[in-house]
Amino acid sequence: MNGCGYVPGVWDLFHIGHLKLLRRAREECDVLVVGAVTDEVVEATKGHRPVIPLAERVEILASLSLVDDVVVDDCTSDKMPMWHRVGFDVLFKGDDWQGTPKGAVLEASMAAVGARVVYFPYTHGTTSSILRQFIETHG
Repeated sequence: MNGCGYVPGVWDLFHIGHLKLLRRAREECDVLVVGAVTDEVVEATKGHRPVIPLAERVEILASLSLVDDVVVDDCTSDKMPMWHRVGFDVLFKGDDWQGTPKGAVLEASMAAVGARVVYFPYTHGTTSSILRQFIETHG
């Protein structure tokens, strides 16, 4: 096991891809802490606010037996402030970050404090972006 694991994310329109990511992370660590990114950070980085407000996303995540703790993540791609708050040993991300410049920066910053980044396969069939687009065109 990997001690404390951390999974940051928006977790908007919670779907099967989110669940698979949390299941995989749970298998890899003793304690799983999930970070729910603030509405403001989502808007700044993605150009839109989440459909589900932060308080509700936190409540959904906290209700899952896979999750030991939920924290509010007010950071962008720099996760050093969250490492200082949580003290995790491994950070889990979808593999859409792997091999990218932002993934390389994340890996280097985590390695500097002795934490690892572990990537899991990104779920392409169902994503929050696809669900959001469906809602916008059919809602």
